[in-house]
Amino acid sequence: MNKYIGMVVEIIYQDAAGKITQIKIEIRGIRNGLIRAQCILTGQTRAFREDNISAVELVQDGVRRVV
Repeated sequence: MNKYIGMVVEIIYQDAAGKITQIKIEIRGIRNGLIRAQCILTGQTRAFREDNISAVELVQDGVRRVV
C-alpha cells in the first residue's frame, strides 16, 4: 500500500462492525498497518486498518485501474 501514498484509490473495506463499504480515498500516510486518508466524497480525514481492506483499485483521471 505504501506505493499509493498521495494517490486516489477505490477500496472495499470492512469495518469493525462487519459493514462492507466501497469508498474512494486519497492516501496520506501509512504507519503500523493504519492508513490515514481523505475521503473523496466528504473531504473528511479517516483512518482504515490495512488488514480490513479486501480490494484496491487505482483511480487515474476518473478511470479505475485494477492493481
